[in-house]
Amino acid sequence: MFTKILVANRGEIALRIIRACKEMAIATVAIYSEVDRESLHVRFADEDICIGPAPSTQSYLDPKRIIAAAEITGCEAIHPGYGFLAESASFADMCESSGFKFIGPPPEVIRSMGDKSLAKRTMQEAGVPIIPGSDEVVQSPEEALEISEAIGYPMIIKAAAGGGGRGMRLVQSPEELGQQFETARMEAASAFGSPEVYIEKFIERPRHIEVQILADEHGNIIHLGERDCSIQRRHQKLIEESPSPTLSPDKREALGKAALRGAKEAGYRNAGTMEFLFDRHGNFYFMEMNTRIQVEHPVTEEVTGFDLVKEQIRIANGEKLGCLQSQVNLCGHAIECRINAEDPEKNFAPHPGLITSFHVPGGSGVRVDTHAYAGYRIPPNYDSLIAKLIVKAQNRQEAIQKMRRALEEFIVEGVSTTIPFHKSLLQDSLFLSGHYDTAYIEALSLEKLAPSVKT
Repeated sequence: MFTKILVANRGEIALRIIRACKEMAIATVAIYSEVDRESLHVRFADEDICIGPAPSTQSYLDPKRIIAAAEITGCEAIHPGYGFLAESASFADMCESSGFKFIGPPPEVIRSMGDKSLAKRTMQEAGVPIIPGSDEVVQSPEEALEISEAIGYPMIIKAAAGGGGRGMRLVQSPEELGQQFETARMEAASAFGSPEVYIEKFIERPRHIEVQILADEHGNIIHLGERDCSIQRRHQKLIEESPSPTLSPDKREALGKAALRGAKEAGYRNAGTMEFLFDRHGNFYFMEMNTRIQVEHPVTEEVTGFDLVKEQIRIANGEKLGCLQSQVNLCGHAIECRINAEDPEKNFAPHPGLITSFHVPGGSGVRVDTHAYAGYRIPPNYDSLIAKLIVKAQNRQEAIQKMRRALEEFIVEGVSTTIPFHKSLLQDSLFLSGHYDTAYIEALSLEKLAPSVKT
């Protein structure tokens, strides 16, 4: 087993990885930018090293500084967490060529699954349903127009080199196509360094459901059930739950088998997530594969009993998976609320600043993953996520009630957060029914949420 791992990330995920390493008797090295000096991941790592100023391009996104930190501190492996360089094939290459084990999939798999057109072809070859659209990168508005005539409107233009809602444009008619095509290319170039885009048929009001995969270096692969991530705003997830409240046992089995076929065809290793869209008729289509640990991984851990970060480390160390697919059982229901330092009354504008009071909920079945505390100053330079509140209960109804109770106990003062928004959401009848979709949040009126938001 590794004796020392460098954690190439910050915030709650860095602390999450450090905790897993400590429980495996593995020493850890935290990296941090100048504004993250007081973050908990720095405090609880065995060693820490500053790698640069606040801008992520000069710190967390600088592979040379991270590799140098690993060399200086004598690490054997590097865990990238999520975001930053987690899905950078070139960074994974650099780790391997510098003598460090990259705790994630092989660089060639990151590269192939990061190429959305190639990923779609791979899924087609595996017999996984894909959304109708372009087979290759689309080079011009004229080519896009030809494709639109075949698949119809609405359609969506997406960045080929990345996701998360950036470089994504919805097109409702031919008249919009030219401008939206060029806008998507510019956004893609700015966000991912590549202007390449592809086109898909837009699935209206879908559910967003993903499947957690684990695959070792010996050809063994399993899935750990699904997470429903349909509660999202502008393609950013707000609440996740497992299992999905709407999947039948037969549909769940079909989805899991499709995810396994796709991951096998891709030659996948380590932890990864196959993401799907479900249309109104229950048909599902491959959307993309995330070649890293996900923000929402705790809900899967709660219903399966697996520690996904520990599994990542064991797989990277060359160990075999500890169980077969037939031994994976989902037990109970888990929900995660992302607590962001944002103001729901001001269009969810980020709200960095000093946290003057911070009290996390507790009790049976309640988990909080956070790097924040009273006296911590949230920097304006990074993502606004400050905590993840996760609950587990015997069924969905009990999990919702437990989450309501936990949100009431969660106190954050000094900055605005999304806690009031979550409180209101968990009272809404459509959420309670489980029959929501990705357009749900946009459809909710601010007036409907306002009474709870303002408390």
